[in-house]
Amino acid sequence: MMILEVCCGSAGDVWTAAQAGADRVELNAALFLGGLTPSIGAMELARRAEVPIMAMVRPREGGFCYTQTEFDTMLADARALLEAGADGIAFGFLHPDGTVDQERCAAMLEVIGEKESVFSRAIDVTPDWRAALDALMELGVTRVLTSGQAASAPAGAATIRAMREYAAGRIQILPGCGINPDNAAGLLAETGCDQIHGSFKTWGVDISATHNPAVSFSGGTCPPEEQYPVTDADAVRAAADRVTGDKR
Repeated sequence: MMILEVCCGSAGDVWTAAQAGADRVELNAALFLGGLTPSIGAMELARRAEVPIMAMVRPREGGFCYTQTEFDTMLADARALLEAGADGIAFGFLHPDGTVDQERCAAMLEVIGEKESVFSRAIDVTPDWRAALDALMELGVTRVLTSGQAASAPAGAATIRAMREYAAGRIQILPGCGINPDNAAGLLAETGCDQIHGSFKTWGVDISATHNPAVSFSGGTCPPEEQYPVTDADAVRAAADRVTGDKR
């Protein structure tokens, strides 16, 4: 049986995907940033669509090596999403050198318990995908989402097939990235996989914020892959000093 998993960016997307025939969904926020942790409200509403839901747990863009606070947040978010009805959790933990952080993965798996676990496309930036799969299989992860370490799953099809053959049923291989109705069947045939993951996006329109061209709520151009926004303590102190006159 082939499983079609749809990558969704909202509860509304989950409902749309379920009604259109998706077998499973992955619920995210901020798909433009690669998918971040969705809200609990979105999870509660999505749950009513009666389709299996994997909830993404990723606190920010810009990589998979997190601070302790970010890691603790991820564990708390996973617990809350599971309590809100998620059927599983998608996550990824890497060391600075790109290898799998098995200790943090084990902590997340303890939270997930008997529910399904999905290691995200973090595997696509690991230096040795075989070693990464070995680590994940040893931990007992349910499946891994991958583009075969290529820009898209069709481009990485040969590696995805090699991953499936190497895994030999010990972990599920889920091809994802760059999949559309025209290439989905061919990718399944080429990789030998029995499931596929795609966002199948189109564009919604909301013109309410377009009436003042001097105001923008987006970040404009994307920062380099290794950068992500953080609060600058020095800038906060300087602003506080100038506003209140207090030295902090």
